[in-house]
Amino acid sequence: MKKAAAAFILLLTLLLPAFVLAGEWKGVDETVVEKIAGEHGRAACKPLINTDKGDMLLFVFLISGVAGGFVLGYSYRMLFAEKRKTGTE
Repeated sequence: MKKAAAAFILLLTLLLPAFVLAGEWKGVDETVVEKIAGEHGRAACKPLINTDKGDMLLFVFLISGVAGGFVLGYSYRMLFAEKRKTGTE
């Protein structure tokens, strides 16, 4: 019973600030990038590829994962299995 109470208190201690301060947190773009850009006289512009519409961001992650998996699979033996031959043998 003591372990369960201690685990509950620990969980509550870790998660409570996230719920209390959830509305006050801003992203890096708002807090850092836009601030520095404004100080240097640059305004925000529209992104080249807007990933905020629908599942575009998930599609971009899917394509990058497929490309990375292909490269890793293609060069797996060279990276992990085969031993390099040295000229000193």
